[in-house]
Amino acid sequence: MTTRINLQQTEPEAYKAMFGLEKYLASSKLTPIHKELIKIRASQINGCAFCINMHTTDARKLGETEQRIYLLNAWRETSLFTEEEKAILALTEEVTLIQNHVSEATYQAAAKLFDENYLGQIIMMIVTINAWNRIAISTRLEVA
Repeated sequence: MTTRINLQQTEPEAYKAMFGLEKYLASSKLTPIHKELIKIRASQINGCAFCINMHTTDARKLGETEQRIYLLNAWRETSLFTEEEKAILALTEEVTLIQNHVSEATYQAAAKLFDENYLGQIIMMIVTINAWNRIAISTRLEVA
């Protein structure tokens, strides 16, 4: 597979704007594990090998277990994830698969567990990783 256009070189201002979102999210109240669970799950759904590789590596560095990483795509069928993580993963799936919309039940489950700021940061993290997935997939970023 050949890498296509390098957007960082051809559209540096757009990349700078995307990194602005990353900088904001890095300083958000989201826990490091919540961030990585969102990034991995959205990337799995989107089939983004580059991002799956990057974020599973990052999650391991944070102490995430192999078992939870392997079971992330079947999180509903295990008790390894907390109630908060399950709410985040459900929201991640519905925002990523937005053509099906975000159900009221999923939104309310998350809203019950998180304050508005944290919930807003969760949504922004989901939106941002989906944008990165689309950049990586459409430009064929290679897994290093």
